[in-house]
Amino acid sequence: MKKIFSIIALSAAIGGLTSCSDFLDQESPSEQNDESVWESAFYTEARVNKLYGGLGQDRTYSQDLAIVWNLNSDIELVDGLGNDATNASSERGNMNYNQSPGWAKISGVWDAMYGIVEDANLNIAGIRSSSLLSAGGSEQKAMQRYLGECLTLRAMIYFDLVRIFGDIPLKLEPSKADLSNAYLNKTDRDEIMDSIMNNLEEAIEYLPWADDVSGYTTEHVTKGFAHGLLAQVALTRAGYAIREQAKEGYETASYSDATYPTQRPGAAERKALYEKALKHLSEIIKSGKHSLNPSFENEWYLVNQLILDQSYHENIFEIPLGQNVTGELGYTVGVRLNGVTSKYGYGNSAGKLKLTAPLIYSYDDNDTRRDVTCSYLQIKQDGSLTIEELLGNAPFGIYVGKWDARKMSDSWLNDNLKATAKHVTGINPIKMRYSNVLLWYAEVMNELAGPDGAYSGDAGLTARQALALVHVRAFDGDNKAGAQAYVDGIPSDKNSFFNAIVDENAWEFAGEGFRKWDLIRWNILAEKIKQFKTDYLNQLAQGVYQEKVYFNYTDASKTSIDYSSITWHGLPIGKSEADYQGSASSFGGAKIDDTTDKQVYVNLPSISSGLVGDDVKVVNRYIMPIASTTISASNGRLHNSYGYSD
Repeated sequence: MKKIFSIIALSAAIGGLTSCSDFLDQESPSEQNDESVWESAFYTEARVNKLYGGLGQDRTYSQDLAIVWNLNSDIELVDGLGNDATNASSERGNMNYNQSPGWAKISGVWDAMYGIVEDANLNIAGIRSSSLLSAGGSEQKAMQRYLGECLTLRAMIYFDLVRIFGDIPLKLEPSKADLSNAYLNKTDRDEIMDSIMNNLEEAIEYLPWADDVSGYTTEHVTKGFAHGLLAQVALTRAGYAIREQAKEGYETASYSDATYPTQRPGAAERKALYEKALKHLSEIIKSGKHSLNPSFENEWYLVNQLILDQSYHENIFEIPLGQNVTGELGYTVGVRLNGVTSKYGYGNSAGKLKLTAPLIYSYDDNDTRRDVTCSYLQIKQDGSLTIEELLGNAPFGIYVGKWDARKMSDSWLNDNLKATAKHVTGINPIKMRYSNVLLWYAEVMNELAGPDGAYSGDAGLTARQALALVHVRAFDGDNKAGAQAYVDGIPSDKNSFFNAIVDENAWEFAGEGFRKWDLIRWNILAEKIKQFKTDYLNQLAQGVYQEKVYFNYTDASKTSIDYSSITWHGLPIGKSEADYQGSASSFGGAKIDDTTDKQVYVNLPSISSGLVGDDVKVVNRYIMPIASTTISASNGRLHNSYGYSD
């Protein structure tokens, strides 16, 4: 592990910031002048590696953009309920859409992300000026690859900034010493997305597929990721977005604010963007370089073990982090370790991101993703034993099981047993999976050709076949036939099939930070959050939830719960309480007819209250404000919209 070059952060001026990454193997030579750096492939690589290091900061992808800022959706919640949900000085209020320009972490994210942009701009300008870029041979190939990496990483950063903040400054050149080009006005987000799609078209030509070059793993951006990112940008560009002002020729949604309309491009432009997305998704599928791990559970076991899947390359790009260096997955989010335990050592917080009871009950009982994804338990010490216990009536407080101390490496465990304070896991955030590609492909094919049609440039799969690959993978053995029957039974009209894609998106990606952004571009974020609330109340009223669930243990000492034995739907026919070793209260304990019930009358109304509550200030305002400190330092160039103050 090496300390990498300090990151230049651009807000209104340039400052320094240091981070690490587990795959970096050299120090960037701060004493080198630019001319000598770009005439050396070795030093250029160090400068490129510095970009990856920037992705491991708390204010970028170690914590904020991997966990917190992807909230709330209809299935994923920040752990801010009741009065916490309006606390605009923390993530609890801001992620419940009660945002404030005064929240300090907003400027932290802005500065850190623009810091990476500044470094990428320096690299791109330097590489383009290098004689090695046209020298031929292995050094030219290397420099082209480095250029492709920088273009792709910059595109990824700008794409995330646009999704968070809307219109932002677009800066594609290094800052000048006199800062004459450092203070910029906002650029329309469509122009930004068009620009980065052009950059990605170029980058694709330079980048290798994963593992086609020795050591060039999915901890680097690859040709596959660049194709996929371009398709994702195209789909977002074709989708709905809340606007600072109406755009001529765009369609305005029925659910829209009068001052800040929610709009998407017209039909002809959308079709062209769908065709662009199809081209790039088809390239990934036809390449054969990426596929689904036959076992959903095993893919997440590998993630927890810090082992790259080099057999299937299902995770198309994992942001490279380092154990004990950076990485909040498994600590700030994941299966709960409630205090110090003799078996696992130091506890975790694991509470910032929670899942919901309606999500658990939406899964088919034979879907293996449910028990990997939804952790309805916590691990704690009871005397001399480390035990698992169920959570009880916590319909909005279910932990995400995809990051699980019970699946982590011996190295992590040995460190955690010795720890007396927090130490980070180094688990890589996943920016794209092959299942993303397949579901995007299904979406595009459904739009262009319906569930079962073919279209020029497709990958030889219909929308239904692509969806089936994702859905059926989640079932084992004899249950695969039933899973295929479900997909075959989806009606052949576009709307029904689209709704099936929306459902699959929830089952496949819960907790991973993808869903909110898809719901936004589909313009169903508020609709789906309202539906989740209605579903919970209806299921409660209809007795879908049990007041008490029963379960068995896997061991004689009764420390480990057999998760598959939980009686989610009541005692099976022919079974009684005596057939189970343990029980716990559950979601059915809440009471609609009791106005003092906290879950129904306090917690539920507070969830996403700034977006769907009784006092929504701007319709569909999911956009984050620009920080007040950033605006004050912008020389009058920046301002807030959407009803936010500066």
